[in-house]
Order: sequence, then C-alpha cells, then structure tokens
Amino acid sequence: MIDPYNIVECLNANAATQKYASAVTIDQLQDLISNSDNIARDNIADYKMLVGNVMNAAFRRDAWQRLAECQRLCLTPNDDLEAKIYDLIDDITTSYTIRTDIPLYADIIDKYWEEIKNRQADGYAGTPFKFEHLNDYVTMEKGELVIFAAEAKQGKSMFLLNCAADLLKKGKSVLYLDSELNTRMFTARMLSHLSGVEYKRLTSGVYGEEEAQEIERQKEWLKTRKFVHIYIPMFSLESVYAAVKKVDHMFDGLDVLVVDYFKSSGDGDAFQTYSEMGKFVDMVKNKIAGDMGIAAIGAAQATSTGRLADSAKIARNASTICMIQSKTPEEIEADGPECGNKKLTVVFNRNGMQMSPGEYLDFSFDGNHVLYEEAQQHIPETPF
Repeated sequence: MIDPYNIVECLNANAATQKYASAVTIDQLQDLISNSDNIARDNIADYKMLVGNVMNAAFRRDAWQRLAECQRLCLTPNDDLEAKIYDLIDDITTSYTIRTDIPLYADIIDKYWEEIKNRQADGYAGTPFKFEHLNDYVTMEKGELVIFAAEAKQGKSMFLLNCAADLLKKGKSVLYLDSELNTRMFTARMLSHLSGVEYKRLTSGVYGEEEAQEIERQKEWLKTRKFVHIYIPMFSLESVYAAVKKVDHMFDGLDVLVVDYFKSSGDGDAFQTYSEMGKFVDMVKNKIAGDMGIAAIGAAQATSTGRLADSAKIARNASTICMIQSKTPEEIEADGPECGNKKLTVVFNRNGMQMSPGEYLDFSFDGNHVLYEEAQQHIPETPF
C-alpha cells in the first residue's frame, strides 16, 4: 500500500532523490494521495494531451540546441555545410513524430484511391516519357527510380538529356546532376538537341543566320524553364542530398531528379567501393525519391556482355531497369532500317509489364544532333 511514509522512505533510499524527501511534508503527501482520484487522468484524450505537452517541450529544447549547432557550423570553416544543416533540421523534425493510431484499411482506402487518381494523366500514371511505347512499361512516378543502362560511350547521357528536354517542354521542374559534362558542354548538347543544329557545327560556329536565330530562340526559351544543371565530377552522398534539398526549396517542389550517372567502382568513378554504390542508389530511391516525393531517373554503365555493372546493388532499390544497346547489322537488316539503330529492353520492372526473352523496343539515335527518337517498331518473328 502506498502512503506518505513509504514515499519518503523511497526518496531517502536514493542519494539522487534525498533532497526531495526534505522538500515535502507528510501532510502535503497525504493531501496529494487523498486527492489523487480527482486529479488523475482517467481518459485517453487527457493522457494524449499530457504526452503532447511533454513532447512539445522536448521538441523546443532540442530545436534550440540544434539551431545553436547550426550557428556554430556557420561561424567555423566547414565542408558540406548545407548538407550538415539540412540533416540537423530534418532530424529534429522527424524525431518527435509519434504514431498514435493504426487505422483500419477501410478508413484509409478512399484517401489512397484519390492519390492514385491524382497521378493519372493522359492515360498514364505519373509523367510519361517522350517515347510512346516505353510508357507501356514505365513512366516517371514520384517516389520511383528508373535507371537506363548502356555500355561506355553508347549514348546514356544523350538519352537522359532527351528525357530532360521533354520534361521541360511539359513544364516540369528538373534538377540534372552531372558527373560527366560541365555546364558549358552540357549547354552545347542541349542547344544542339533543341535547335537541330549539328553539335560539331554549333560548337565551332559554322552555322547560318537562320540557325543562329534558332539557337538564340532556344537559349531564351531555356531561361523560362525551372531547370538546374549541376556539374559534380565526384558524387558524394552529402553533395547530392544537399543539392536536391536546395533546388527543391528553390522551386517550391522538384518534379524530377536526373542522375548522370550511377557509377561503379574503378578509375575516375565517383565511389571507390562496391558498398558505396549501394548506398548511393539507396539514398536516391528512398531518401530523395521516396521521402521527398520526387521522380528520379538515371543512367548506369553496362558491361561488354550486356549486364549491368553492380547489378545486385542497383536492382535492390531501382524501380525499373532498362538496357540500351546498339543493334547488330543482322538485327538492323532483319528489323528494317526504319526500325532504327538502337534497342531498349526492360530487364527489371516493379511497376509494370515485363518483357519476354528477345523482346525489345526500337529507337533511332543520331549523335550528331544529340537526338533519340522512337523508331517504327519491328514485328517480332513468330514461330510456326
């Protein structure tokens, strides 16, 4: 049984609480016990209110401390300042989220059906690619990561540039993180793609007056778009995350992140170990695309045998993986020249149809104009 004398004895038994034993009298404790039935919380709502008050006070305390830490970081030389500040702020805002209910599925299904309907546009879920038949398999959806793989020097970056340009034409806000091309070289490619002036003639200045006017017109159009290109020769988790956070705030919501490209380990690559590759893909898919509600697309390098380098690390988090390859002379002859010189195979897909063995989509690639187009689709041979 609890009585004032038991309470005092318990307080005196611990050196840390002895001072409280002398701060209250037996009569005061007796009054507290007598009135406990009246002052005790006897319903869930009151309990939640008290818990909320405690958590609110703790949040204010920790926010004060974290902001003081941000001030300290601002006053001292520091690498990756933006990333560290974003992490401090994000951590404090997520640490005090308490799940107080577990809803029945019947109570939330209407909400999520509305979200599904809100993603529907022009017959697709999410934002469609510029390539009609590819959209039968995958589109750019918030929270998802689509990766296009190809061997070295086979047009991965040009494919992503075509996707980015099409997104800008659709009015989407786009961040293009580039480990391959500085912004001058990227701009030359983008203007060649948009204007139709061959890349070599555009960069050397060998073009006519009408072409110069078209280049200028496309340059001015790009100024009207919500678009950022950042050249980061050596990607790091901190630099990528900080860039995405900053642009997301700048645009009041980023629609699509383009990563050119997810590199495997090796000379000149962004990450030196196999594990770092997995961390990078995981961060883009889950922490950026998933947590921030952004669609993400990127490229990765394939091996000479047509397999994706570090495939296990990439496939673990990627939503869809597509392989881009040059057609062999025999394939071009069998399909017909109108079916293009490139083929795209959906090799892994969590969010749509799967391809059968030997199935692929037909594309035309014109490197001189930095142009990918969907070609006439070949008719697969049917065994009799």
